[in-house]
Formats: sequence, structure tokens, C-alpha cells
Amino acid sequence: MKSTDEKYLERALYLAKLGQENAAPNPMVGSVIVHDGKIIGEGYHEKCGQAHAEVNAINSVKDKTLLSKSTLYVNLEPCAHFGKTPPCSNLIIEHKIPKVVIGCIDSFSEVAGKGIERMRKAGIDVSIGVLEQESLDINKRFFTFHTNKRPFIILKWARSANGCMDIDRTEKQKGIFWITQPETKSLVHKWRAEEAGILVGRQTIETDNPSLTCRDYVGNNPTRFVIDKSLKTNYSNFTISKDGVKTYIFNNIESKTIDNIVYVKLNDFSLDSILHEIYKLDIQSIIVEGGKFTLTQFIEANLWDEARVLNGIGNIEKGISSPSISGKVIASYQFGKDSVTILKK
Repeated sequence: MKSTDEKYLERALYLAKLGQENAAPNPMVGSVIVHDGKIIGEGYHEKCGQAHAEVNAINSVKDKTLLSKSTLYVNLEPCAHFGKTPPCSNLIIEHKIPKVVIGCIDSFSEVAGKGIERMRKAGIDVSIGVLEQESLDINKRFFTFHTNKRPFIILKWARSANGCMDIDRTEKQKGIFWITQPETKSLVHKWRAEEAGILVGRQTIETDNPSLTCRDYVGNNPTRFVIDKSLKTNYSNFTISKDGVKTYIFNNIESKTIDNIVYVKLNDFSLDSILHEIYKLDIQSIIVEGGKFTLTQFIEANLWDEARVLNGIGNIEKGISSPSISGKVIASYQFGKDSVTILKK
């Protein structure tokens, strides 16, 4: 049975998820204010640059005199620094809220326990670690970005019932070969909308001529990244150069910009240097949708956090086997006729 604190923290986590597509690069945060067993205020961080969850929750309380006798629940430690908005810990202190229940500490160096310290010095009863793992998981992108100095990496591919991810392309066949059902495309586009970037190798561009957008789902298109070490592809001939969405091409030849295509020369050409460039762009997460070669590079370098495998129902008689990966299965479910397997490292 859930404790009272867990029940209200669970509500805060639900609210936090409402900001998934617009809060980044800030973390997803939800907050609930409870007085005498009743929720009197709640809010979440709706968009980067706008009010934080605690501010929205406090502002939603109609009778502010109740705040001095209430408990504030929040899934992430309230901030203690001046950024685009004032410190939330200061606001909590100003309103004399006597108790604060926190899911997890914020590892971001500007916060990192400072908000908790400030509130405790003001005499506030602060509890930490309620639904801690759930609170860490919801902001795994944010924590990975700030702790590991690289984006959170999701590998994604589809495979047939007999374990193939594509047809044999020795006949120079072009175009996307669909393994999953048409309706599954909406799920993939939802995943894209939830991440800041999408990455493929040049061969995927040449073979499939993809858009790499979330056009079948209402959301923000991810920033596109392509690996083309020797600049073998003329991108003016492909869809990604014609829709205005910015695309970065990592290579070791030259740096230049042509319309929406930005060529980035890397002297030390490696996955680490590519991820560092993406990190410098403040891209907190990427979904890698390349072919077997690109995906295998990430797997062999142990540079991944999550893998999402779409399982189709048909076989491919003459095909390319899907990548081999070892991880812990954290979710497995049906999506129409197809199924989804999600692993973490």
C-alpha cells in the first residue's frame, strides 16, 4: 500500500510528464501542495524559460494563508540559483511552507543540494528520496547529460519475425523497406518528438531518403545529425535539404553551411567527438535510427542508454540480420500487430 507521501509524489510525477516535449533542456518537474489531506494547488514546468513547477503550484493556491500549514511535494529538488527565473527554494521560504517532500536531489552543479540546504536552514522540514527511482527515471536525459557530459542515447530499429532489419541491398534497391505495420509509424514519430536530436549514417540517407521528422505526430521535430566521415553524399539531392529543418553533417573534410545543412569538421573523428559536439549544442538526448553499421558502432563502443526494438510479424527471405545487443528488458508490449521491446544498459 502506498504511503501518503508516495501518493502525492506520484501525482507530482504525473504532472511533470506533461512537460516532456517543451521543458527541455530543463528537467521535467511537477509539484503538489497539500493542506489537511486535500490538494490545494498543483503545477508543472510547462516550458523552458517559463515559471517552474513550484511557482505554478504556489500561484494556483487560492487562499495563500494556507501555505504556512501545508506540505509541498516535488519530484526534483527546488533550485537555489538565479537562472531565467528566481530560485524556487526562496519562494518556498517566503511563503513559510513548513514541510517539503522531494523525490530526488538535482545533480546539476548549480543546484546539487543547495536548495535543500537553504530550506533546512530556514527551518523547513525537508524529506528526500520518496519515489526516488521513479524521480530519477523521469529525468534520465537531464541527469545523463549533466553527469556524463553527453546526450542520453536511444538506439532504435525494427526487425522481422526471423531477425532481419532490412532486405539485402546488393541489387542497389532504394527506398524504405517497411517491416512494421503502417500504424506503428505514429509511435516512432512520438518517440522522435520526445527527443532533442535524431542521428543516422549517410547510407541511411542515400538508401531511404528519409525525412527524420515527427510528421505523423503533433510535436517538435528533433535536430538531425548525419555521420558522413568522407563526405561521400551530395545532400542537396535529398529530402533533408528541402524542408528547412537544421541538419548537422559530421565529417573530417570541411566546415560550412549551405541553407539548413551545417557541415561540421572533426579533426578527431570518433563517436566520442561527435557526441561532444552534440553536447555543446545543448542537445540532451538523441535517438539513433541508422542502419546496422551505425547502430553496431554505438553498441560496440558501449555508448547507449536505452534500445527500442520494434518487432514485425513477417519474415524477410534474404535480409540483413539485426544488431546484437545485451541489456535488461524494462518493457515489452504489443502495439497493434507489432510488438515493442525496450532494454536499458
